[in-house]
Amino acid sequence: MPQALIESLDRDGQGICRDDGKTIFVDGALPGERVEFEVYRSKPRYDRAVTTRVISASAQRVVPRCGHFGECGGCSMQHLDAGAQVAAKQRVLEDAFAHIGGVAPAVVYPPVYGAAWRYRERARLTVRKVDSKGGVLIGFHQRRSSHVADMTACDILPAHVSDMVPALHALVAGLTIADRLPQIEVSIGGGATALVFRVLQQPDGADLALLRRFASERQVQVWLQPGAPATAYLLEPVDAPGLCHLIPEFGLRLEFRPTDFVQVNEAANRLLIRRAMGLLAPRAGEHIADLFCGFGNFGLPMARRGARVVGVEGNAALVERARQNALSNGLGDRVEFHAADLFETTADSLAALGEFDKWLIDPPREGAIAVVKAIGQAAPRRIVYVSCNPATLARDAAVLVHEKRYVLRGAGVVNLFAQTSHVESIALFERC
Repeated sequence: MPQALIESLDRDGQGICRDDGKTIFVDGALPGERVEFEVYRSKPRYDRAVTTRVISASAQRVVPRCGHFGECGGCSMQHLDAGAQVAAKQRVLEDAFAHIGGVAPAVVYPPVYGAAWRYRERARLTVRKVDSKGGVLIGFHQRRSSHVADMTACDILPAHVSDMVPALHALVAGLTIADRLPQIEVSIGGGATALVFRVLQQPDGADLALLRRFASERQVQVWLQPGAPATAYLLEPVDAPGLCHLIPEFGLRLEFRPTDFVQVNEAANRLLIRRAMGLLAPRAGEHIADLFCGFGNFGLPMARRGARVVGVEGNAALVERARQNALSNGLGDRVEFHAADLFETTADSLAALGEFDKWLIDPPREGAIAVVKAIGQAAPRRIVYVSCNPATLARDAAVLVHEKRYVLRGAGVVNLFAQTSHVESIALFERC
């Protein structure tokens, strides 16, 4: 079995070593460790491998808390100390700026830490009925596979959700449509827990009775989703309260549906909003654009600070949710929200939105390249960029710095997804 000394971690949390000039990515290995490994995929320029034995362990190695770690693809870094995980993510961000963007932040912000465990309030659990494996399987996908890592518990889910996983197995196994139910989506907010059952066939009367009983016994909302996310409807209880995120610092209650895209970690999201507002410093009378605005997560705190906000989002349902949240929080006169595809932004479409003092950008993994390339003479003096992908942030930073005359004042990571390699970050750009 080959051995290697691990040099560093890649952006997916895999150890990196080299053999005769060929790069090898070793799953389960940490920097400074000597490990034995087995190659499972070989390419001309690199190999992918898995650790079979740790010969000399890093001082930062810890015993994974979850018994499913290694098989389940939900987490990739439980074997690394929680503080070291954040430091590794900071290095991923800085490396992306240097190697992709050719830029460097003037200041590296202190990391924003979230909880290490029990933080994930949104999750999509895959469901499969596989008789050869004992029946119903429920869990995240296996690492490096589309198969299901069958879970009995999950330490990144809130305790009450983790504890009900065995009961979910029993529930689905008792349904006549067990083989026509591919997913259960978990969504938590405002003290309520919703389970959205994706159903490819209408449940019969007996199935509906079981689902209603589960909702009552477990004190959860049960939703059924027969088609696209917009088709989801509440089954039980019929008078269930809406889900919401509370942002006490800004006196806000933001409501959402269980199939809406919202942050998975409400507590860390509040810290992210605080950091974003500190960097953006919205003031009364300022005109601020909130691009990829979602359901108002950043735009409404800006408005609460007195700014006039224009939010733009590609998902029309989220735009409507943002409008409703503005009205319910008494901010309807300070904000306006529009549905538009920002990936198709042009100089003309950007100019049509108006002139702004500042921007906040919070794009998906694809980044905001069309938006930053469209910046013209009426450029905002300050941009706060919230990112879930260091590579696209660095690419967009290169345009802002090298073409649009901005300075990268600072950047840092926000640990929204502990135990995973996911890097959330925030950066501040100011016009020269």
